[in-house]
Amino acid sequence: MRKFSKPVQPTLRFLPTAWAKLLFFRDRGETEISGFGITQPDDLLCVTDFVTIKQDATVASISLDDEAVADFFESQVDAGRKPEQFFRIWCHTHPGDSPEPSGTDDETFARVFGRCDWAVMFILAQDGKTYSRLRFNVGPGGQALIPVQVDYGHPFGPSNKELWEAEYKANIKAHSWSRGLVCDDDVFGSSEESDLSDYSLPGDLLEQLEEMEPAERKAVLDELAVRPDLWEDADEIVSQY
Repeated sequence: MRKFSKPVQPTLRFLPTAWAKLLFFRDRGETEISGFGITQPDDLLCVTDFVTIKQDATVASISLDDEAVADFFESQVDAGRKPEQFFRIWCHTHPGDSPEPSGTDDETFARVFGRCDWAVMFILAQDGKTYSRLRFNVGPGGQALIPVQVDYGHPFGPSNKELWEAEYKANIKAHSWSRGLVCDDDVFGSSEESDLSDYSLPGDLLEQLEEMEPAERKAVLDELAVRPDLWEDADEIVSQY
């Protein structure tokens, strides 16, 4: 009788140095951090490095610099890599304890990677929990959650916190909740950064707060509590509740 081997489940793997760098960036500040997993051409689900680019970050949002994205592509191609080695695994962190993607995460994943043959959205939460979704856009398409592990079976280099610190300072521009938010224009398909420090809170704030984990929500509310300049006629607003 012919025996059939069980299909091997795809697994997203990080070399220890890449994993350590991701943890360093997660814990370096209080905002989300976004970057890309770099892989070898013959093992596209094994992340050998985590790379960030210039971005504006808050506790609940990330906005990548368009010019930096273009420069990142150019530098990776110049290094001899193909897009599937540097622009298929989107990694980002959540300041709270939940790695579950928000509605914005899902929309970004579909919009940015929807035309790729495949892509992975990976999220690392503060308590070490992870979320990893593999999406296929060829044939009938489909998506599935896949496991995550640190792979000690390949050679890996030492950590370099000084270099990581320099990369963080060069690329991560941390904002309080009131600044650096992105407003999307559905008609023109573009987005621009808005400074909300002189305006009332956005109309969808409650919806955004409901999507957050308790720790993230508390961080936002604490920020609002110490920024009375965000509120117009604050006494009148408070008296209504």
